[in-house]
Amino acid sequence: MKFSRRLLLNSALAATILAAAPALSHAQDIEPGGSVVVVSTQAPRHLNPAVQSGIATAVPGTQIFASLLKYDENWQPQPYLAESWDVAEDGLSVTITLVEGATFHDGEPITSEDVRFSIMTVRDNHPFQTMFEPVSDVETPDERTAVIKLSKPHPALLLAMSGALLPIIPEHVYGDGQDVQVHPANSAPVGSGPFRLVEFDPGRQITLERYEDFFIEGRPYLDRIVIRIVSDPSSMVLALEAGEADILPFLTASQDIRRLESGEGLAVTNRGYEGIGAINWLAFNTNKAPLDDIRVRQAIAYAIDRDFIVNALHRGVSAPQRGPIVESNPLFNENVEAYDLDLEKATALLDEAGHAPDANGTRFTLTVDYLPGTGEQQQNIAEYLRSQLPKIGIAVEVRASPDFPTWSQRISSFDFDLTMDMVFNWGDPVIGVHRTYLSSNIREGVIWSNTQQYSNDRVDELLEEAAVENDPERRKALYDEFQTIVTDELPVYNINLIPYHTAYDERLGNMPEGIWGLMQSMDEVYWIEQP
Repeated sequence: MKFSRRLLLNSALAATILAAAPALSHAQDIEPGGSVVVVSTQAPRHLNPAVQSGIATAVPGTQIFASLLKYDENWQPQPYLAESWDVAEDGLSVTITLVEGATFHDGEPITSEDVRFSIMTVRDNHPFQTMFEPVSDVETPDERTAVIKLSKPHPALLLAMSGALLPIIPEHVYGDGQDVQVHPANSAPVGSGPFRLVEFDPGRQITLERYEDFFIEGRPYLDRIVIRIVSDPSSMVLALEAGEADILPFLTASQDIRRLESGEGLAVTNRGYEGIGAINWLAFNTNKAPLDDIRVRQAIAYAIDRDFIVNALHRGVSAPQRGPIVESNPLFNENVEAYDLDLEKATALLDEAGHAPDANGTRFTLTVDYLPGTGEQQQNIAEYLRSQLPKIGIAVEVRASPDFPTWSQRISSFDFDLTMDMVFNWGDPVIGVHRTYLSSNIREGVIWSNTQQYSNDRVDELLEEAAVENDPERRKALYDEFQTIVTDELPVYNINLIPYHTAYDERLGNMPEGIWGLMQSMDEVYWIEQP
């Protein structure tokens, strides 16, 4: 299959965007075949990313289902099921042209009707409602053409067509009138991607085999992918070292990362997670005294040594994060306030806010929660705050939750002072960032909404404008102002990027390093040297 190559100046916003699959100049040197074993602690409920977010479903789901686009390491869309796409000048429609001859795993052709069905299914059922909310209709003038109609410009649309966010699912399977959320095909899917499902043993193993009639000739290179679910993280490391596993993605423990970096025959990379944008942060209940005072929140930020957390607590494997948009994203504002450690400034802010220390040097006491089961990224930092904040007169009590539901109930019902949290950007701010800061998203009982109860009319205006702004410079300016405001008012103090790494057998070639990493097709992965 041939594509014409074209430079993408600003793919999300250009009036006409045509792209091409990069030629594999080394393809003649690739010997196809072989299997890989991926180990993970992530156990999916089912395998349909159209109605389920998260890593557990996305890794197998993106092998089973193809998306319209892929995204490379430079945040640029590349063709996949869509061989070309055209964004109207007014930004109110996008015309997709499908590749020729693509079929589902049961041999049925993939048509524009399946694209329409998939988009509408995701729009109406996926947890990320903002991804396709502006889609009013999808017209299908012929089998290879889908025209996505929008009620307003939606610059995040192209990114939402990639990776795990928009799997193309078969209407002839899922459109039978059953509830797609609990459809039996979610656990026995008929896919559109490079690998077909052979076995799904929940909580234990997922086995995928090469789909011989995949629409990209010669791919996938591998014959089989086995995803083994392992409850004990240390067992995954041992399996990789012993050669019983080939790929360990989403590795975060600094001790394991450093250990595997020195492992014989292994490679370790932190590339391929930029789109996920996983941020570790400290959230403030801005509707509760004394944290309703900006000066108090700023004082706490100035008292935290981000460098100590990154370099000492995390052994240097995580990266500092200064704002709500991940620093690898082109929309990040490099000029936001960093809040470098400054105890004198922190003390002065608390004095100015009227919080005088008592005879014991204590101004007030706060409780800090943390997401359970994430010791290094969450609990350890919460314990660090207990020892660090008394230096400016703030006593800290660490409150543990026995399980996720307990923590989620406390935070989503606003029963907290401070809480550690881990939240994903999901590529475009419309998808993963707006939910934290829009006042309209203060939703009691809903976790990972605006649980800080933060409200700023100008922030609401900026986010609403940026969500529909097609001019890239203007959109960047809107997000720059947004980031300046929220890093000043601090409903959230961003600490570090969660240090996702992939460890793998160094004999593997073409490991996915686009912005979605292993949450994107592994059709190009191959064995440089067969084990």
